[in-house]
Amino acid sequence: MPLRTHEVDLFENSRGRLEAIAYRLLGSAGDAEDAVQDVFLRWHAADRERIETPEAWLTKVLTNLCLNQLTSARARRETYVGQWLPEPVLAGDRMLGPADTAEQRESVSVAMLTLMERLTPNERVVYVLREAFGYAHREIAELLDLTESNCQQIHRRAKQHLATHRPRTEVDAAAARKVVEEFLAAALSGDTDPLIRLLTDDAVSVADGGAKVQARRTPVIGALRIARYLRSLFRPTPAKRARVGGSAALHAAVVNGGPAVLIAAGEQILGVICLGTTPDGVEEIHILVNPDKLDRITRRWAAAGPHQPLAQVW
Repeated sequence: MPLRTHEVDLFENSRGRLEAIAYRLLGSAGDAEDAVQDVFLRWHAADRERIETPEAWLTKVLTNLCLNQLTSARARRETYVGQWLPEPVLAGDRMLGPADTAEQRESVSVAMLTLMERLTPNERVVYVLREAFGYAHREIAELLDLTESNCQQIHRRAKQHLATHRPRTEVDAAAARKVVEEFLAAALSGDTDPLIRLLTDDAVSVADGGAKVQARRTPVIGALRIARYLRSLFRPTPAKRARVGGSAALHAAVVNGGPAVLIAAGEQILGVICLGTTPDGVEEIHILVNPDKLDRITRRWAAAGPHQPLAQVW
């Protein structure tokens, strides 16, 4: 039966929520969009007259699709070249979903999305629905065909697995720009000391090139080592200039709720450096240069332009 206007409207009113759930579950905006589109096709083919609670039905279909993807993704991660990081999402993108509480904002941080890779598919679904969307254990149990007590146990296990994560210092756009300005001033100084002062002693830097762009394949740990690594990363070379066709512009942005440096050549985003901050300094640096994960942020950045860079490099 063709979709009636109110049935189309019902789905479209749910699309943003479904995309936000799928992004938190999959760590990929592109995969999230595909999953939600698959839900739409199933909504179109369903006997909708027999669906008593459409929102719950849509969420159940989505979570089942994501569970299947998460299971296959675990196998793909084992063959992924280098470190895997989630697809970065620019502030204002509806993919980020609700941001009313600290838990909701933290659930889309690059650090948290990366850490959630440790969870089993069921743990990730339960954690996301409970922490980021406020679903009751009874509701989640019905979606996953579990008992309520089993759902509570899974939630406890998920929180235990994520217990090592320290929440970021929350920043607004102005504060994020200040963090980026301080970071770039230190990184472009040519000296390691300003970077060491900016970083925490146990800071960690992770890069994702996905075998498409050269990137360090193992984490860099400790302020001194990271400072040396960043000094080398920002040092001008003919190879870097050749890759970007001249110079690259460095911009301040808010990505996944935190301060970030965007590296751009014209309107094309070549890389994203996300900075995880604490009161003691920058604790985490996530560098994403895999071009497969930069299409969406490039489109949204270009649409919001023009932008004034903080610096030019290479």
